[in-house]
Amino acid sequence: MTFVRLGYVAMSLKVKNASPSQTMTIKNFSQIENRSAAMLKLERIARSNLQNTLRILRHNAAHDIKFYRMTSRLVPLATFEELPDWDYMRAIEEHLEEVGKFVAKKEMRVDFHPDHFVLINSPKKDVLKMTVKTLKLHKRLLEGMGILPRHRCVLHVGGVYGDRELALERFIQNWMLVPNSIQEMIILENDDKSFHLNDTLYLCEKLGVPLVFDYHHHLAHHENKHWEEEWERIVNTWSISRLPIKMHISSPKNEKQFRAHNDYVDAEMFMDFLNEIKGSVDQIDCMIEAKKKDEALFKLMEDLKHYNNIDIIDGASFHIK
Repeated sequence: MTFVRLGYVAMSLKVKNASPSQTMTIKNFSQIENRSAAMLKLERIARSNLQNTLRILRHNAAHDIKFYRMTSRLVPLATFEELPDWDYMRAIEEHLEEVGKFVAKKEMRVDFHPDHFVLINSPKKDVLKMTVKTLKLHKRLLEGMGILPRHRCVLHVGGVYGDRELALERFIQNWMLVPNSIQEMIILENDDKSFHLNDTLYLCEKLGVPLVFDYHHHLAHHENKHWEEEWERIVNTWSISRLPIKMHISSPKNEKQFRAHNDYVDAEMFMDFLNEIKGSVDQIDCMIEAKKKDEALFKLMEDLKHYNNIDIIDGASFHIK
């Protein structure tokens, strides 16, 4: 028997007017003649994003959802060199603490998945420099919430750059240039086009990094389709973490657009995975990456009620026997 917890990504479709990803472009910032007024507007946006994050977390708590991925766009322009004088942490300190206290009180697991431009294996020094800067931002946000940053940031391996083997080795070389405190935040995910499960396992085992298994990505891109043969290796990468094993679940939009995410999660597809791993771990946290966000989570929970080996615990968790 395995305890399964469901979560979803960033935006709630049930909580209205609560985007945690409101933004401001550097162009719009520059067009405001009064720099102080521009900074104040930027700070208002960041605080509003955190207030909306707290609204979503309260919604999650009301529906027993204890697993949630925060948006990486909480603080717009935080890493831009054009704003070296902006002390964004001072501006949002109280709001970060409020979010963190709620997360702790409700015993939630929250994390981040920085955008695709965060590339550790880039051959360009300036890209690696910006990658580290962006990851430091995530670390500061987590610490501002009072959350231990260890194993809280999901990354893809990165780009192939014409040579997959060389790109894997460059990841290892560049990894040595990443500060240890940032290394400790990172968990790696297999992707749907570039680096499959065995590529990612190679890096995770070599560098001591937990692997986030994306089931949909594996079905779209693999050399050995029998992922279950590697399941024990996947689980073992989490032996260094205090957090339960994590995976991503989504379903293809259709056969023609297999890589694209569907609005909802196909319960039968999810059960194919669960029936393979049940009993192998005590707990697994499953992040839903579906277009319908929390609505997809609620629908999946309803669909799972029809399976005899599922024991529903609450609105977002169950046991599979």
